[in-house]
Amino acid sequence: MVLSRAASDTDVSVHSTFASRYVRSSLPRYRMPENSIPKEAAYQIINDELMLDGNPRLNLASFVTTWMEPECDKLIMASINKNYVDMDEYPVTTEFQNRCVNMIAHLFHAPLGESETAVGVGTVGSSEAIMLAGLAFKRRWQNKRKAEGKPFDKPNIITGANVQVCWEKFARYFEVELKEVKLREGYYVMDPEQAVEMVDENTICVAAILGSTLNGEFEDVKRINDLLEEKNKQTGWETPIHVDAASGGFIAPFLYPELEWDFRLPWVKSINVSGHKYGLVYPGIGWCVWRTKEDLPDELIFHINYLGSDQPTFTLNFSKGSSQVIAQYYQLIRHGLEGYRNIMENCQENAMVVKEGLEKTGRFNIVSKDEGVPLVAFSLKDHSRHDEFEISDMLRRFGWIVPAYTMPADAQHVTVLRVVIREEFSRTLAERLVLDIDTVMAQLDALPSKLAPPALLPATLPKTVVVANGHVKKTELETQKSVTEAWKKFVLAKKTNGVC
Repeated sequence: MVLSRAASDTDVSVHSTFASRYVRSSLPRYRMPENSIPKEAAYQIINDELMLDGNPRLNLASFVTTWMEPECDKLIMASINKNYVDMDEYPVTTEFQNRCVNMIAHLFHAPLGESETAVGVGTVGSSEAIMLAGLAFKRRWQNKRKAEGKPFDKPNIITGANVQVCWEKFARYFEVELKEVKLREGYYVMDPEQAVEMVDENTICVAAILGSTLNGEFEDVKRINDLLEEKNKQTGWETPIHVDAASGGFIAPFLYPELEWDFRLPWVKSINVSGHKYGLVYPGIGWCVWRTKEDLPDELIFHINYLGSDQPTFTLNFSKGSSQVIAQYYQLIRHGLEGYRNIMENCQENAMVVKEGLEKTGRFNIVSKDEGVPLVAFSLKDHSRHDEFEISDMLRRFGWIVPAYTMPADAQHVTVLRVVIREEFSRTLAERLVLDIDTVMAQLDALPSKLAPPALLPATLPKTVVVANGHVKKTELETQKSVTEAWKKFVLAKKTNGVC
């Protein structure tokens, strides 16, 4: 007689994942489960839920790299278990970071001698890089004020209202007053004259943006430098400039090599750039480079020896992966100046395809500039029936993620859509996007307006609408839709400076 037995609940070796009990019962969301589950089931459950995320390649809201070559992917996976901070154990990885810092410093025209080493550091992104640069400015200003016997308790920093939220974080976390130059309709970057006029003896630096998050425009760093040169001579101050080149640092050297924005200008003392944006590396990697050693106070650098040797460190965190540092080095030597130039030119040309396609519809105003980060920011000419938030919402049905947002003070009344063109965004996708936007506009034209219509006259009201005391009484469904729409606009209005 053949003996057989039924598989028990714990014997899952004969089951496919979807035939097992693990897909029949939900897992705890906010507490660890009591029992283990098979690795195949854990993978499938997580992978299935992740399918609900958007497609990174079609996420046109983000400046962050979403594609790299397979060879670089292999290097990333091979080094994913290396802790960068263990410099003594991974000396080659440390050397790769040093090479990246020097390559970037030379790209930004740092005044280095033939054998002189650049001063800089790799970070987890531009946010950390900005915190470190800000701390260096604050400490240098404090040391100078102490030496002069002057108060040093009220530092301030000058920025435009268009800065990324990390600048607000720096000011709040490290107790520095943030003095913002307000925007105005048609001018969405910091005005150099207004910025330098706001400088006083407590200003630790003026922060200029090379590639505004809102419309990709480069601020006039040279004009700021020239105005500061004059003001510093008149007052005896030494107010410096930091350039936030998170988006534009890997663009300007290749598309606009004659543009003076970097260490060619004497008052530019530090620059940050995001390797994970147009540096062409997955998140998160950023870089901060200083003009000279004197611009980074030595007391901010810590020395540790409990990992095997004396190691200097200037970071806000400690442990971090090595993969992105290695990936940045790969991109720099793989593409070289020629490759980066070709990639940035392609991005710019595809941005022009999108811009010209939108202009041909006759429906949009272009808010972005041709010179700047390769993106297209645009707004509706006619807001009488529909708005930009509706366009953004309907484009998601085609798979596109295109953000809609309002401008900062004093241009809050301006709403824009923004399409960021990255390396992997091809001409075919650019043309397809324009076609889909045109389709969305046709679909919106066929729909009733969601914007508040004029009050209906009682004689023209449908039978389902109740009139009481001369006022239109909404149905329960209409009331719910109105509340939902109001909350949506309220939440979106709060997101202005978080656009990334």
